[in-house]
Amino acid sequence: MKYPLDFKDSFEDTLRFWIERYIRFKLTSLSNRQVKDPQKLSQVIQQLTIGTSSLKELSQLAKEARNAGLIGINTYYKPLEKLYDYLNALGPASLKEIDEETLVDFLTSATAGLSDATKKNYRIALINFFGYIDKNNEDKHLFDIELKNWGGLRGKAGQKLPVYLSEEEIATFLEAIDTYPFRSDVAARNRAIIKTILFTGIRVSEAIHLTTKDMIPQGDVYLIKIVGKGNKSRVVMIKSEKIQKDLDEWLQKRKCQEGLLFCNNKGGALTQAYISKMVEKILLSCGIRKEKNGAHMLRHTFATLLYNKSKDLVLVQEALGHASLDTSRIYTHFDKERLLQAASIMDDIK
Repeated sequence: MKYPLDFKDSFEDTLRFWIERYIRFKLTSLSNRQVKDPQKLSQVIQQLTIGTSSLKELSQLAKEARNAGLIGINTYYKPLEKLYDYLNALGPASLKEIDEETLVDFLTSATAGLSDATKKNYRIALINFFGYIDKNNEDKHLFDIELKNWGGLRGKAGQKLPVYLSEEEIATFLEAIDTYPFRSDVAARNRAIIKTILFTGIRVSEAIHLTTKDMIPQGDVYLIKIVGKGNKSRVVMIKSEKIQKDLDEWLQKRKCQEGLLFCNNKGGALTQAYISKMVEKILLSCGIRKEKNGAHMLRHTFATLLYNKSKDLVLVQEALGHASLDTSRIYTHFDKERLLQAASIMDDIK
């Protein structure tokens, strides 16, 4: 049976639902030769079918399945238990916001100090879990997670190439932002937050939680204080000319709670799903269709352009707030000059 990707009302409940379904699937597909208590295993499977009310309850069911004899279930469950806490701390609004970069960041932090064998188990668990969701969501949403040659394993580096906009597409997209028929009361807000993400490469989750105190004017630029993953702080910069008109217009209408810079009509924080939906609509309106059209692609676009123009991998790491240089290293694959140099290596051979 297939289910909507965002099956529950909250991200937390939705993620737990998919972990329940996946663990139930694994319990019915793993070898049962060592099962000592078939009745207990049957009860666990039945409870997973009904659903749980908390991660604690889900963890207890996984423990009971292991005690019943399915020892291998921990290989699949333990990484997802940690992933559950990690993703909920990020605060996404939809599973659609999870991509390969997010999972690489998780693996980098969650597997530090672990053996290569354990790291491989974590990688396999994530690939299998999101592969299960790919096959069983009725929205036909594909995560297509591969994590090939993840850099956390010794002797290997790099992962799946992210989707990004070319310079020509960026120009088209910027024009479309300014002409898109937003509602008049939110048009300036939407233009300002989307441009901020594009011109700084900050995460959508970081953008929606900005406060007015985080935007510090300094001459012809704004310094923006960012609190990223793991409460790590960094500063990014944006030229004021890129957003000033939209920002001034929005500030005249803004009625936000708790000092938020951007907010919904009730004064609360915008959701990541809303921003991604707006970006997708703008892209489609100007004829740009990518494998992934969400707002996170703007971050990939900024990082790709930053590396291609600076050739400074450490700068990319600092600007994007990556925990590891290995995460940033993915953008070196777009260095056309180096690739052309490699392609021309035998030009002198007749």
